[in-house]
Amino acid sequence: MTEAQVIAAMREHLERQFPKVCPTCNRTFATLREYLEITTHQGTAMPYDADAGDWNPLKPMGTATYSNCRCGSTLALTSDGMPLLKLWPLLNWARIETQKRGMTPQELLNYLRDQIEKQVLL
Repeated sequence: MTEAQVIAAMREHLERQFPKVCPTCNRTFATLREYLEITTHQGTAMPYDADAGDWNPLKPMGTATYSNCRCGSTLALTSDGMPLLKLWPLLNWARIETQKRGMTPQELLNYLRDQIEKQVLL
């Protein structure tokens, strides 16, 4: 896989999570773009399987990135529901790239999150 293919696969999965509703204030985010425009990143993205060294999980813990709604509630975008046959190639790519780039899985996931955000907000 190329970086562009990884970003496209991740973006497609994220975009399927909309519309998304804040459970605290009931604000509806119709699209990923609206979500990124209105929320604020909270901390680092979390690649739970990669951090655990499980690059081919049968029962994935997944990945998550957290953001705060304007009301203060923390919302998450996750890899939940991504089929294993789609997830495993992404994790394999990440395993290779973390080694090549000298990055941690968190650093790589944050980089990919930032690249997706740049694309969406263009």
